[in-house]
Amino acid sequence: MLEWLKQPWPWYVAGPLIGLMVPVLLLIGNKSFGISSSLRHICAACLPAKIPFFQYDWKKEIWNLFFVTGVSIGGYIAATLLNNQSAIEVSPGLQQELAGYGISNYNTIVPAELFNWSALLSLKGLIMMVGGGFLIGFGTRYAGGCTSGHSIMGLSMLQLPSLIATICFMAGGFIVANLVLPLILKL
Repeated sequence: MLEWLKQPWPWYVAGPLIGLMVPVLLLIGNKSFGISSSLRHICAACLPAKIPFFQYDWKKEIWNLFFVTGVSIGGYIAATLLNNQSAIEVSPGLQQELAGYGISNYNTIVPAELFNWSALLSLKGLIMMVGGGFLIGFGTRYAGGCTSGHSIMGLSMLQLPSLIATICFMAGGFIVANLVLPLILKL
């Protein structure tokens, strides 16, 4: 059983499991789903300041905090206990392209040449990790939610803002992956 769990799950198993979250949430009366809202709930619970954005009954959304805790614990278990220790499979064409940027280590889920403490002190690492983190946080707040909230729950509820946000997420991802990232990797 453990060996079966260590293998990547096919899309036709993982996809429906994610999709089943929507009717479950709707049946229990929740109309929001996503990771980014949990930070707001944590701040509302922990900050005694009278900031209007954090003045709401966060206890009604406590399920979200349990969900995020479960995601964190599940990620830890997957990374430590279920890690099959094999190199990530990368197509030969992509390996050739990445070699041009100095990336050849595929032993971890992210390239070790880019994501490590010494890389953080370089211009490339600073742009990718700090700048990218800022843009993700800003974009999530500006869009009123994250990709999981808009693309899973919002689209399922036929919300126009979620459709627009999802289109922008996809367009931004294509632009960054094909135009911006190659420029950053050349630094």
